[in-house]
Order: sequence, then C-alpha cells, then structure tokens
Amino acid sequence: MAIEIKQIVKGFGEKQVLRGIDMHLEDGKVNMIIGASGSGKSVMLKCIVGLMQPDGGEVLFDGMDLHRGNFKDVRKIRSNLGMLFQYSALFDSMTVEENVGFPLKIFTKDDKRTIKKRVEFCLERVNMAKTNNLFPAELSGGMKKRVGIARAIALNPKYLFVDEPNSGLDPLTSKLIDELISELTYEYNMCTVVVSHDMNSVINISDNIMFLYQGKKEWEGDKKQILKSGNDNLDRFVFVSDLIRRDH
Repeated sequence: MAIEIKQIVKGFGEKQVLRGIDMHLEDGKVNMIIGASGSGKSVMLKCIVGLMQPDGGEVLFDGMDLHRGNFKDVRKIRSNLGMLFQYSALFDSMTVEENVGFPLKIFTKDDKRTIKKRVEFCLERVNMAKTNNLFPAELSGGMKKRVGIARAIALNPKYLFVDEPNSGLDPLTSKLIDELISELTYEYNMCTVVVSHDMNSVINISDNIMFLYQGKKEWEGDKKQILKSGNDNLDRFVFVSDLIRRDH
C-alpha cells in the first residue's frame, strides 16, 4: 500500500473539520476524494502532503510517517511528491522552462544541461513542446494546467496530488486534462490522489473513490458502485448534475 491514512483528525478552534478518517491510496491508480464545498477535501489533501499538521492520526508513505518522521525520511517523501495546485500556481516571473525546472533545482544536484533535457521531456509529454520561453500570462488556462502537470512530474514522483484539476476549464479541455492525468498515473505507476467535485472526472478516470461528508468518510468504493451506492448523502451529491443519470 503506497499511502495509508489512519484516523486523521483536524480542527480549527471549536470547528472539527476532519473526524477520524482512514483511507488506503494505491500505486498505479487514480484515487479520488470527493465531496461538496466545506466537506473537508482541501484540508484532507493539505494534511496528506504536509502543508497542514493534523491534530491526530498518521499519514504513512510506504510505512514512513510524514508528520513524525526524521528529517531524512521526510525529505525523501517530499522529493517523491508531485503537486498540481487548483490554479496551477506557476511563478509569473518565470518562464515555462524555469517553472518546470524549479523542483529539479531544489531537490537535485543536476547540472543545467541535464535539467533542461528533463524539462523538455516533461513538456513534450504533456504536449507543450517549444513553449519553454513563454511566460504564464501568455498561456491559456488549459496550457497552464499542462505546464503545472509537467512541473509535478519533473522529479518522476512516486506520488502525484491534484487539487481540482478542471477548475475554470471548459468541458473539452477538462476531458483532455483528465485523460493526461490517467495516462501518466498508469505509465509511471504513480499513486495519484485527486480532489474533485466534478462527477464527470470521477466517472471517467477514478479507480478508488472516497466521499467526504461533514468531515467524515461517508462512503468508499469504485465508479461502478457509486451510481448504485444506496447512500442518501452520496446520491444527493452525485445526481445533482443533469450529466449523470441513474442506470435503471
């Protein structure tokens, strides 16, 4: 098991956001965390990747505890993390090449030539070849997402985390981004974790799904089971969209 989450708890003041959540996230699969706004998805993701300290519980990466491990173990985990933020989070003052090469400069001792070669490979893999010298302001929303994915895979990570990948994108671009995430997951055998409220993404590319409701794990299963879960809270979330219909 690539990532194991045990009884994660997180609160802010008197508000309890995460309430003892367990989850197994597997290699070579797209693991999705879904739920309505305010359900705790983003806080959950931040606790998993170490951007936020949980109040209790464990986050184990192949048995190593991200929040209680020694410096060497934590650095090893972090060097194997790839992250695509909701709005790509590219550095405006850096070119595409500099953005994608940034984690390589931080976590490796590679020379400029080696970094450039890796950057060009990653850009080509996401169909963004020959955009090296462009700045983020010159890119469309979908192009920014692709560059963000290229940066996320630059270190050839074992774990890929994606926060609302289709936010602000049109349906066609969303589908292309979904397909790219799915392809890369299987190609590199990554443990991919996607936070989303987009049911089209869930149906198209998910392998494992966890539904959060008011800070608790309400349901867990796969995309075949989700349409016939029998869970009222999940059904209200799933079938609110006219694009998703019950299979009678």
